[in-house]
Amino acid sequence: MTLTEEQIQEIGKLYPGATSVKAGDGSYLITIPNVELPEGWNVKSTTVRFIAPVGYPHSKPDCFWTDPNLRLVGGLNPQNTGPNPLPNGPNPQLWFSWHTQRWSPNFDSLLTYLRVIKNRFLQLR
Repeated sequence: MTLTEEQIQEIGKLYPGATSVKAGDGSYLITIPNVELPEGWNVKSTTVRFIAPVGYPHSKPDCFWTDPNLRLVGGLNPQNTGPNPLPNGPNPQLWFSWHTQRWSPNFDSLLTYLRVIKNRFLQLR
């Protein structure tokens, strides 16, 4: 079992129903259903998808996708989102152009990136 697969299993323990699909290029599409959202969003939860890229953990995850209907309360589109196809996954999805600035392959994990995503949801913009 690879480091990536071990970390995917860890996510599955915290988020039942989480899945991963290995793509032909060696990346993994990670899908986490029912990620709870704070107040300020138009739904209580969404499915989150992101990619563990080829070369992970030295190559960090970048950007993520949610259900296409996710909006801020009032119907506004979240900042830095838009249509951008999800590689090797279902479409349409709502793409968040959201990046982590700090990443250490020695300390960070897929759970670290999931925390980055959840922190983005706390920012109601």
